[in-house]
Amino acid sequence: MALGDVERCEINEIHEDKVDKVRKNLPDEDEMYDLAELFKVFGDSSRIKILFALFEEEICVCDLSKALNMTQSAVSHQLKILKQARLVRCKRDKKQVIYFLADDHVRSIIGQGREHIEE
Repeated sequence: MALGDVERCEINEIHEDKVDKVRKNLPDEDEMYDLAELFKVFGDSSRIKILFALFEEEICVCDLSKALNMTQSAVSHQLKILKQARLVRCKRDKKQVIYFLADDHVRSIIGQGREHIEE
């Protein structure tokens, strides 16, 4: 078997009960698309870094950029993506905008990912 080949059955036998069960339990196309888009957001190390910072503290862009050694422009760009994905939220505090995790699901998703790569 060549490198990159996927192992396959030696015979082509369809198990209709298994096929039916899989089809019955698949989410609809829109939900799968939305889920794939969500996971794409986690595909950037800068965004992961920002999420880890937000695990620790509700924080403004100025402080985030300093803490993460990133430009404010880069942090703002990544926060916009995270906000559009509903992973972070913000609130105004006088002249500052403070960012924070949208909910505990974000922490859970990252935690599950860490557990997986550490196995």
